Amino acid sequence: MPNNKGRKRRFGSIRKTSLGEFQASYLGPDGRRHFAPHRFKRDRDADRWLVQVESLIVSGDWTDPDRAKVALADYAAQWITERPGLRPRTVELYRTLLTKHIVPALGAMQLGRISPADVRKWRADLLAAGTGTSSVAKSYRLLRAVLNTAVEPDNILTRNPCKIPGADKETPAERPVMSVAQVFALADRVGDKKYGGNPRYRMLIVLTAFASLRWGEVTALRRCDITDDCGSLRVTRAHVEIPGQGIVVGPPKSRAGVRTVTIPAAVRTDLRAHLAEFVGSGRDALVFSGQQGRPLRRGNFRQIAPWTKVVADLGMPGLHFHDLRHAGNIWASKAGMSTKDLMARMGHDDMRAALVYQRATSDADEKIADKLSELVDQHRNAEVTATGEASDVE
Repeated sequence: MPNNKGRKRRFGSIRKTSLGEFQASYLGPDGRRHFAPHRFKRDRDADRWLVQVESLIVSGDWTDPDRAKVALADYAAQWITERPGLRPRTVELYRTLLTKHIVPALGAMQLGRISPADVRKWRADLLAAGTGTSSVAKSYRLLRAVLNTAVEPDNILTRNPCKIPGADKETPAERPVMSVAQVFALADRVGDKKYGGNPRYRMLIVLTAFASLRWGEVTALRRCDITDDCGSLRVTRAHVEIPGQGIVVGPPKSRAGVRTVTIPAAVRTDLRAHLAEFVGSGRDALVFSGQQGRPLRRGNFRQIAPWTKVVADLGMPGLHFHDLRHAGNIWASKAGMSTKDLMARMGHDDMRAALVYQRATSDADEKIADKLSELVDQHRNAEVTATGEASDVE
């Protein structure tokens, strides 16, 4: 096509403007004329840009630059809405990360204008502002996932500007490992009115630890999920707290989360007593509930327990409720079972779906429960011995 100098170009055209700048354009594979995003000071710079565009077209990597003009905030919001299979809690997490950590710095930028340097500066600024490393890593992974979709399958970008080695890695602080004695001490305090607790929540602590349950799983348990002899329980659902919606009933965290867990024999009597005293007779009655039988909220439980005061009095300030599950997982790992057996009990997702159900009622799981039961018996025997020794001294 002829340009203002009267010569023909093999690809595209360059026009000199009245201001002495050079404007490059070309006919794209879509049959439309596309212009360079800016004008050039020199003819050869415009020519170099056209050579790069032609190379992309020849290699099949060309994308419509007009589509890349969409703002990151708009594209990411739509990405979350259209993402299949996301749990409500995950949707809420993504929207929070987007609103709080990504949009303020990058949201107004066009997808095609975000460079690796922009991403590096954005991450560095978050860390410098004191944002937690875990939050920054989660935000980076979300941004990378959004822009990966913009590359493939949307073909908006030719490459993802998220290129920071290790930026997706989280390094959370090591959590404490509770002993059996500490779990029972915590359960007794939580269930003792003398410490401001409530007897109906003692078993919540015990069952969470010895069945390796998540908060959403244990609070969603119904009477029908526990066998009549309290020998096992079935995890099929979980409670999720969504701002503005309250508690939503959904599936467990992963496919592997749907599982049957054998309950240690040493705590079955306590569980039967709990069911008899605090749980309604209906099959759908919640095993652990808040006031008037409603689903138990995490925030309300921390006040009712009262969690912060109790854990501080026991010398475990900063203890998380999830540390109960962590303790149960550690104890179970010492039972000598295979990794797959442990994963099935814990409800981890890196197992094939078939293994979830095959392992759910396996002999291995019963052996794990037996080992956990032995730990409880050892703890109780130690208490009896200590009490007897104290009496002798007196």
